[in-house]
Amino acid sequence: MAGSCDTCAYLEYDEDDEAYYCSVDMDEDDYGRMCSSGYKGCPYYVDGDEYRVVRHQI
Repeated sequence: MAGSCDTCAYLEYDEDDEAYYCSVDMDEDDYGRMCSSGYKGCPYYVDGDEYRVVRHQI
């Protein structure tokens, strides 16, 4: 449940805006609950480190 947006798999770059955005599919109600609750980290965070398993095997 914790993590940085910089390493999240849902962080995508938009070339038109030249900015990064979260691509999680959530509606306004989900976003409102996430902002108004006491979350310390994003509940939608997914580790985007593709090499984590490989480093663990070494």
